[in-house]
Amino acid sequence: MVDNGSPGHNRRNVLKAAGALGAFIGLGGVTAATPGRKPGPKEDEIVVGVGASVADAEATVAPEIPDDAEIVHKNETLGYVAVKLPEQASTQAKEKLKNRVASANGVEYAEDNATFETLVVPNDPQYDQQYAPQQVGCEEAWETTFGSSDVSIAVIDQGIQYDHPNLAENMDGSVSNYGYDFVDNNDDPYPVSQDENHGTHVGGIAAGGTNNGEGHAGISNCSMLSARALGDGGGGSLTDIADAIQWSADQGADVINMSLGGGGFNDTMNNACEYARDQGSLLIAAAGNDGGSVNYPAAYDSVMAVSAIDSNENLANFSSRGPEIELAAPGVNVLSTVNWDDYDSLSGTSMASPVAAGVAGLAKSAHPDMTNAELRDHLKSTAVDIGLSDDNQGAGRVDAANAVADGDDGDDGDDGDDGDDGGDDEPDEPGECGAEVNTASVEGELSGGWWGNPSDTYTYELQTADPCASTITLDGPSDATFDLYLTLDGRTPTTSDYDERSYNWGSDEEITVDLDGSETFGILVDRYDGSGSYTLTVEELGK
Repeated sequence: MVDNGSPGHNRRNVLKAAGALGAFIGLGGVTAATPGRKPGPKEDEIVVGVGASVADAEATVAPEIPDDAEIVHKNETLGYVAVKLPEQASTQAKEKLKNRVASANGVEYAEDNATFETLVVPNDPQYDQQYAPQQVGCEEAWETTFGSSDVSIAVIDQGIQYDHPNLAENMDGSVSNYGYDFVDNNDDPYPVSQDENHGTHVGGIAAGGTNNGEGHAGISNCSMLSARALGDGGGGSLTDIADAIQWSADQGADVINMSLGGGGFNDTMNNACEYARDQGSLLIAAAGNDGGSVNYPAAYDSVMAVSAIDSNENLANFSSRGPEIELAAPGVNVLSTVNWDDYDSLSGTSMASPVAAGVAGLAKSAHPDMTNAELRDHLKSTAVDIGLSDDNQGAGRVDAANAVADGDDGDDGDDGDDGDDGGDDEPDEPGECGAEVNTASVEGELSGGWWGNPSDTYTYELQTADPCASTITLDGPSDATFDLYLTLDGRTPTTSDYDERSYNWGSDEEITVDLDGSETFGILVDRYDGSGSYTLTVEELGK
């Protein structure tokens, strides 16, 4: 193999391979459901986004895809199209196509049409009275306002039973049938079954009728829009949710609630959230129910992530946590509306998010001139520190009384000095390199042909507290030649754009680098000849 000389340094979008383990970050091939077609997750589409200067996304992408692939959906406002792949396309083939399309002129990214799920931990109802409004200070806030009908909250979720006796009066009549159905592509977002009650429950928390002598008390009496982007099975596609976000922002929603998550980072959703933020909407989302790191879309910078606490203000054991958390809210056994004309208590960060959204509606009602950025800061500055770490509560438990008032009497949990975040106050004394070792590995397979898989790309983020060196090892088939390329700033390597490489005959390669802690690895495993399975291992040493 011939040395191509010094590598170039052209920036490219980071495409992360499916199936990564340990510290590898992977975008799994999941899904798609476009308006007018069968709803729910599919594993046969990718989403391609184009630059702002591109006038026709479909015309730009079409020449870059194979004849047996098809553009099945487009959104010119957000600048993306969804491409359906043929049944025989493997996960590796999908990665190959994404790499090819992403390098075309005018294209900014290519990614999976990821699946998002409702974030609810169902349980049997055990409570016949509420605690959430009282816990967040609604009784005092209601002395000032129950919420203005001029303030709108969009609920991106399953459909809402908009004729529920405790919801009908607060539905936003400015839109036909109070919303839009992005799952089935029609203007009626009504649930299709009794089991599709997640959206009805979430909507009833944020804006169920209050002080009306009917059922439970919602957090606010703000107007509510229903954007049905999840089907009755609880799942929905990336494109449906992105379209719903854009639509909600275009309707002028002051607050957008998203009690959903699970698709990982993707540019399409990120762009949709940034679009809504730039249009003036405040986006609030559930942190997640796996007890781990914060899910997307809550983890995006443009979205407020909300964790769940119980009636004793302890973090719910299911609640996700991390530095992205901005607020905590009640999310265990929260009473609200369900289909048909009924009530039930459910648990999850799905319930905590609309509590925060309802408080945002109350605050906006009391302070109508606040921008969405000011409202976001105001909710945090008026939150109450309940003694949890920053990763668990963010600025603190959302507080309606403080948010409706001027905010001067609120506990400002935003200074980060309260609570233990688990980090070290002082750095450790330097030790020997190798005192800490982190190892992560992933398996893959390379082959030839159009729907084959000639290369894989990965991203690895450093895991040790004080990294000092790393060895990246490729073990492949004896009768093939695979090469290993590495970048240190996270960009996707190519055979002409890399920082380090190992390209001997055969498939066993190794790269060793010194680290200062600022690195993110971009890794390319490239097939020169032959085919077969391989194992990629990163051994990271810390002091």
